[in-house]
Amino acid sequence: MRALLRSLLCVTVLLSTLATASAADRVREFRGTGNTTTPIFQVEAPWVLDWRLDGDFDELVALDVTLVEALTGRHIGRVLHTKRKGNGVKLFNSGGRYQLRISSSLARWTIKIDQLTREEAELYVPK
Repeated sequence: MRALLRSLLCVTVLLSTLATASAADRVREFRGTGNTTTPIFQVEAPWVLDWRLDGDFDELVALDVTLVEALTGRHIGRVLHTKRKGNGVKLFNSGGRYQLRISSSLARWTIKIDQLTREEAELYVPK
């Protein structure tokens, strides 16, 4: 019983440490309601894009996010395409200087770029 309680305590401490570390490693946060290209941000691998989409309508919202290499303008790929309110995260395993091209319809969006440690990335669960 003691060993189980000790293990639970260790897990609780680890999770609270990871939550604190993630919040402290925010690279950038972007908010908006329309179309934009974000300012340049720089990240090292691994990093995560944490998104949230909200709006006044249930079915008419849309969000499309594309990752762009900042120095060359090269299109790296579509990161997100959704027509539903919600949220999620996406893990990236390559660093660099990037921008996001964001296109939205009838929506309020928030995108957070967070730097992760390798240990945090191993705990990542797609959402």
